[in-house]
Amino acid sequence: MSSDRAVPRRTILAVPGSSDRFIEKARTLAVDGIFLDLEDAVAPAVKVESRQRIVAGLNDERGFAAGLVTVRVNGWESPWTYGDVIDVVAGAGAGARIDALVLPKTQSAAQVQALDLLLTQVEHTAGLPVGRIGLEVQIEDAVGLLHVNEIAAASPRLASLVFGPGDFMASLGMGGLNVGAQPAGYPADAFHHVLMSILVAARAHGLQAIDGPFVAIRDVEGFRRSAELSAALGYDGKWVLHPAQVEAGNVVFSPKPADFERAQRIMAAYAHATELAQGAVGAIVVDDEMVDEAGVKLAAAILARGRAAGMEENQ
Repeated sequence: MSSDRAVPRRTILAVPGSSDRFIEKARTLAVDGIFLDLEDAVAPAVKVESRQRIVAGLNDERGFAAGLVTVRVNGWESPWTYGDVIDVVAGAGAGARIDALVLPKTQSAAQVQALDLLLTQVEHTAGLPVGRIGLEVQIEDAVGLLHVNEIAAASPRLASLVFGPGDFMASLGMGGLNVGAQPAGYPADAFHHVLMSILVAARAHGLQAIDGPFVAIRDVEGFRRSAELSAALGYDGKWVLHPAQVEAGNVVFSPKPADFERAQRIMAAYAHATELAQGAVGAIVVDDEMVDEAGVKLAAAILARGRAAGMEENQ
């Protein structure tokens, strides 16, 4: 499928499907991905008409600078999911320009499989390659979190799991009204358990893990702190709601230059030691630290992230 799991997803911009203006602004922004939204950012009264606005935006030959273009449909608890998929994917070839559909409020593997089956039917009918369009699913409540492992294994179309902090906070009855921010009164990271659970399920099934939005769009430092927590765990990226958050997100989810350079030294030193020992090498010392096979794997992961972010290696 085109929504390759290796595609960088450091920053994914939410674009309300009800607004031509926002769709236009999204065309040139320096984000790795966008999702054209038919769910929370679109009022019920204009959900149906917004489908055609998204179709028109997708069919515009100017395209989008983002490497990944997705559409968030409404969840199965709503009356709009079926129509969203039919109208948008089959809309005058728009499906050929969609990399993935985003399913919100996912609570079970069966919901993912239902969307997979519907999407397969639409692809057949529209003459699109079956299986090319991927799926990204949001974990947004207690039920979804309890079933996250089964959800992650539900479909070969799956490319990523996404944390939805707003609905999750409401699901648990968390204090605070600032979605994505730590609730006052709790001294530790209130999102650690859910973030780690989603991350483990994603990695166990070869998926990317994406952190959800931080709604205080003018509080760039608050956004940065939120992003740094999930990036430190190993998340691949984070949803952004405003251009002001893009640069900070791209920086946070790219390796630090010093780490990227050290990873290069580790890989070069290990390759040299392996060559000298004709493959019989265990641990070596780089920068006064022991490096064994596990350390080499960490270095390789840092290099892969850096290359995806466009960082240049020393020659």
